Amino acid sequence: MKNHSLTIIASGLEIGNLDYADRFFEAGCDDSTISLQKGLFVLEFDREANTFEDALITAIRDVKKVGATIERIEPDHLVSAADIATRTGVTRAAISLYASGKRGEGFPSPIARITTDSPLWDWPEVAKWMVGQKQITEEAALEASVIRDMNHAILNVHHPVSDSERRFKELVTA
Repeated sequence: MKNHSLTIIASGLEIGNLDYADRFFEAGCDDSTISLQKGLFVLEFDREANTFEDALITAIRDVKKVGATIERIEPDHLVSAADIATRTGVTRAAISLYASGKRGEGFPSPIARITTDSPLWDWPEVAKWMVGQKQITEEAALEASVIRDMNHAILNVHHPVSDSERRFKELVTA
């Protein structure tokens, strides 16, 4: 078995009730550090499992045992150039060169822009590309995809697909 680090953001427990740490511990979250940030529980796990996905699934099950609601898994899949640099250990200047096509080919296009100067990329897409550049491991890229997919599943539980979204998907795929 291997040790996997992951962070779960949860809500749904009364913050004034000071026994929440004991409740998480008794539910199997004894391999996590628990903190409160902005009214949410942040559980940082170091969990042993055969795969990252197994570690994540068992951690989610343990958090839910206390009646908590899973809000999301971190780190987020939307990343800035600075986030990419931090996650890969590559300089921001190198990321700018990759993004502009001046170094390497095929760097993923941004998927969102806050402003024209602040593009956001999908971390799993970037991670997959960075594996090809030998900047990160395949395992790190797989973890990025698992986290993004799990967060999409969590979002769909909290916000089921609306009729208009269903119609837009039909329009786009037709």
